[in-house]
Amino acid sequence: MKKLKVAVAGATGAVGLEIIKMLENRNFPVESIKFLATERSVGKKLIYKGKEVSVELLKKNSGKGINIALFSAGATVSKEFAPCFASDGCFVIDNSSAWRMNKEIPLVVPEVNPHDLKKEKKLIANPNCSTIQMVVALKPLHNFAKIKRVIVSTYQAVSGAGQKGINELKEQTKAWAKGEIIPEANKFQYQIAFNLIPQIDVFTENGYTKEEMKMTNETKKIIGDNSIEVSATCVRVPVFRSHSESVWIETEKPLSPGQAKELLSKTDGIQLLDDPENKKYPMPLFAENMQITYVGRIRSDISTISTKNNALTFWIVSDNLLKGAALNAVQIAETLLKKELL
Repeated sequence: MKKLKVAVAGATGAVGLEIIKMLENRNFPVESIKFLATERSVGKKLIYKGKEVSVELLKKNSGKGINIALFSAGATVSKEFAPCFASDGCFVIDNSSAWRMNKEIPLVVPEVNPHDLKKEKKLIANPNCSTIQMVVALKPLHNFAKIKRVIVSTYQAVSGAGQKGINELKEQTKAWAKGEIIPEANKFQYQIAFNLIPQIDVFTENGYTKEEMKMTNETKKIIGDNSIEVSATCVRVPVFRSHSESVWIETEKPLSPGQAKELLSKTDGIQLLDDPENKKYPMPLFAENMQITYVGRIRSDISTISTKNNALTFWIVSDNLLKGAALNAVQIAETLLKKELL
């Protein structure tokens, strides 16, 4: 397989570090690798395949000679630097929200819409973490029965807010365990330990948060069907890794739980874990560090049976730092190779 010159921008962040692990664990064909970051991280040593690699300063010309760059440095940095990399002929896979809803830029989940990847489209957006795991499960059901409407409630881990979110939960739980005063919230709006916060990102004029609107808009773009109606409620929970989602769908054609299970069991990237009698169902406790999206608790919506509506409800869990970010980004890179676009 062709070996590539690779760069990771935002290499020292929570997702950047996971991208590095995924490149190594999945044996991505790397000829050489650069780790890039802002000034405060320059000179730090990171390990790749047993060797130390020094972090370099991210510059506008850092993409020269690079085949593919994986960005996880935030929207502001991406807007400034990603187009420079792309203009130098480098494929850029960006994990921020900067480009996701740009009509000219592919928003890709490889199991769902690999056909959106094109040789001339050098800048590629990695979707929001909560959207990725949901659309992987929705796509086979949509292909079979056409989804009309989705109502989803998410239970999102603190790692979705980066290392600061992880640290805040750690500090608060440690203080509680020692009988000390719990530190005041800094990263989150309120104390996250032993609490749930029904707000992720800021509220928009329609009463939904930006995170919730991301799920609505990104789902339509990735699946390629603007007729799907999506309503989301996104909640931050005191879990370190792995997002969980309760999903309700209404379909045009009849879709039984058995049919849904059969479809999902044959879907790449999905593991069906649906044996409630033996207490087997997806949980974040077991999804951490797993390169898979788990689906279970698939059942007919009993509130619509009398009206013969076609509705199912189910439960999805996936590691938000992996399939929700780093893994999906690396899979996009792998797909570019398979399609011989690089």
